[in-house]
Amino acid sequence: MKLGILGTGMIVKDLLTTYQQFNIEKTYLLGTEATKDETEELCQKYHLDQTFYDYDVLLDSDIDTVYVALPNHLHYSFAKKAILKNKHVIIEKPICANAEELTDLIKLGNEHHVILLEAMNIHYLPAYLSLKTNLQKIGQIKILNFNYSQYSSRYNAFKEGNILPAFDYHKAGGALMDLNVYNLHAIIGLFGKPQQQHYFANIEKDIDTSGIMVLEYPNFKGISIGAKDCKAPITSTIQGDKGVIVFNKPMNQIFEYTLIDNDGHQTQYEFSQDHHRLYYEFMEFQRIIDEKDYNKAEKMLKLSLDVATVMENGRKQEGVVFDNDRQ
Repeated sequence: MKLGILGTGMIVKDLLTTYQQFNIEKTYLLGTEATKDETEELCQKYHLDQTFYDYDVLLDSDIDTVYVALPNHLHYSFAKKAILKNKHVIIEKPICANAEELTDLIKLGNEHHVILLEAMNIHYLPAYLSLKTNLQKIGQIKILNFNYSQYSSRYNAFKEGNILPAFDYHKAGGALMDLNVYNLHAIIGLFGKPQQQHYFANIEKDIDTSGIMVLEYPNFKGISIGAKDCKAPITSTIQGDKGVIVFNKPMNQIFEYTLIDNDGHQTQYEFSQDHHRLYYEFMEFQRIIDEKDYNKAEKMLKLSLDVATVMENGRKQEGVVFDNDRQ
């Protein structure tokens, strides 16, 4: 893989701490004039191959894959440009601002025979993969309760009128897109798309600062809580008629969970923390792209589209409309 990374934000810095383990052939980093010092510093610190400040020039280079790690509202336009240049594309979560954008990228990707993936690490974590195999031990699922509530330092600025991207409806922000997306990926990855969803949100300045998504499945119900304006201990549960599975970390960070049967017997499942939480997804992305595993890519894209559809339907129930929806 020859990779072009777009952006120098927190997720890029996080990824680069484990980057040397991926054995990627070449890596180029795209910055802006405003982030030039930071871009050059990251390139030197992590021994990347080259920096760029013009996206068109980067796309004309010898890269075969682009990693879009930019603000949410830019995902579609930058990914589309890469696909039209016959590049494979990895896009940070949430993959697009709405389902229509993602549907268009999928169509273009198929036409250009390139692979498109969402960087949602949950689906590749050993603990999550193990969880899938143990669901039957708690019997018939009855209730899901997922919570990712984390007070954002940006919320203080938001209240004072300084609207940063995470709280900006012009830039596809909000608690649903930023935090609850993890819960929804975890739930839909385990149980498929719900029959119905109902979003109940706290709205300030036309954006959801926190909210509860109620999910209706044929035989059970779920709630998915995401909050950036308040916090709570991170505890999520999957309740069945024979027991419960409990995890005490956000779903994108789980390395252990506990299964408690109805008699109170507890079984702890723990997994190595030797690797960074982003290691597993990028190792699999590299395999999918290098081996041109279109079947696995299509399966993961279907999941991404289901999540995007549920989130879009939910936020529109509360009147949260992005600029991207109007384009």
